[in-house]
Amino acid sequence: MAVSDKIRQTYTPVIGIECHVQLKTKTKLFSAVSNDARDAKPNTLISHIDVGLPGALPVLNQAALELATRAAFALNTSPQTFSKFDRKHYYYPDLPKGYQITQYEDPFIKGGYVEIRVDGIIKKINITRAHLEEDAGKNTHPAGTDYSLVDLNRAGTPLLEIVSEPEIASPVEAKAFARELYLLMKYAEVSDVDLYLGNMRFDVNISVSQQVGRFGNRTEIKNLNSFRSVESAVAYEIDRQIELSEKGEAVVQETRGWDEATQKTIPQRGKEEAHDYRYMPEPDIPPIELDQKLVNRIKSELPKLPSEIRRILNKLSITKNVAEDILDNSEVFNKLSSALNLGINEEVARRLAFDSLENSATLKIRVQDHIKVAESVVSKTLSSNAANDALQKLIKNPDSDVTKLISDNSQVSDEADLNGIVTEVLTQNQSAANDVKSGELKAIGFLVGQVMANSQGKANPQIAQQLIKKQLGL
Repeated sequence: MAVSDKIRQTYTPVIGIECHVQLKTKTKLFSAVSNDARDAKPNTLISHIDVGLPGALPVLNQAALELATRAAFALNTSPQTFSKFDRKHYYYPDLPKGYQITQYEDPFIKGGYVEIRVDGIIKKINITRAHLEEDAGKNTHPAGTDYSLVDLNRAGTPLLEIVSEPEIASPVEAKAFARELYLLMKYAEVSDVDLYLGNMRFDVNISVSQQVGRFGNRTEIKNLNSFRSVESAVAYEIDRQIELSEKGEAVVQETRGWDEATQKTIPQRGKEEAHDYRYMPEPDIPPIELDQKLVNRIKSELPKLPSEIRRILNKLSITKNVAEDILDNSEVFNKLSSALNLGINEEVARRLAFDSLENSATLKIRVQDHIKVAESVVSKTLSSNAANDALQKLIKNPDSDVTKLISDNSQVSDEADLNGIVTEVLTQNQSAANDVKSGELKAIGFLVGQVMANSQGKANPQIAQQLIKKQLGL
């Protein structure tokens, strides 16, 4: 597709995202069956409730309510004190009972927002609602066959479906929203957020229009499971709809899929509306009335969320890009947080974060030992190379004596100790010394190297260079 920037700028995209978040409960939403299907064989984690056998009565999992309450606070709102379940009627092979238990009229969460940052500008994307529901099973279609396979292990898995307002205006904003939602659910400990395993799946609704305030026909792209695919699918679909409009053809309101191999959206089925599902109140589950003491307790136990973590990292003068790298790796922040609780300064904190991002194996090192190495680099007792050597030894043998490692690899930073070595090097290398005095400053690197060699690699190179210049009168 070839849509020029000039034509693209005459259209306004309107984008909304629905995100299905799998709650990290031990059991399913309405049955006492394991919610962890990673290593399970197909159709081994099911019960009479999951497949809707006659007489089967669902029982609501309280842990799911508590996790959904955490999600509400992460979305900058509070859970509804009253909510209830409904039946959404449709049939697919992976939903054998013919309906899904979900929430329609009275969802668990109303309102809230997610803040995203694009090109340094903060934008608030409002949340319409977030409701609890059970997942369906999974169909697979073996290549080269004329049949499909059904695995119901996922049927009944607890989901929280988070629905944004249609306030996202570009592929980059869509990607930023998906990532921020991922971080919020991760740090609020609502979900394992493993995108590869489908713990979070994004459905994106897109329309384009040349008239401000009016929406075009929308399409929905289902089951995107990476931030990159969200961005790419939105970009492709915007251009596809613009191209149709430019040709005078109508955009068909439909559900589409994303083909990662071809980087194109493909039609799947016509888009259903609410009346197609014949919603009715769920008769087997009473309404949810939250106890305020429970809500208050959950709020008080909420871990640090991305906004607070960014403020902490900003106070440490850690750049925004590095801060985002740390957020992507919660183990790095957890270690940094433990170190901060021990009273380290900003420079040591930055060094510890740098080590942890550069080599994830350093996360295995005891916090106190890692702090000592980082402090030695900051004080110039250890060079960066010597510090890396010490860290590698601690990784291989966590019980190593860190004080001895630092002592064995420490730099000579005392000017009195280094002056004699520098004098000796200058005497032995008169030609290089004269080159430096005549303005060929590259020769100073050679002299610093000689000082390092004569000191068995322990000289502080910065101080050695300063002393060379001083003795040469520069």
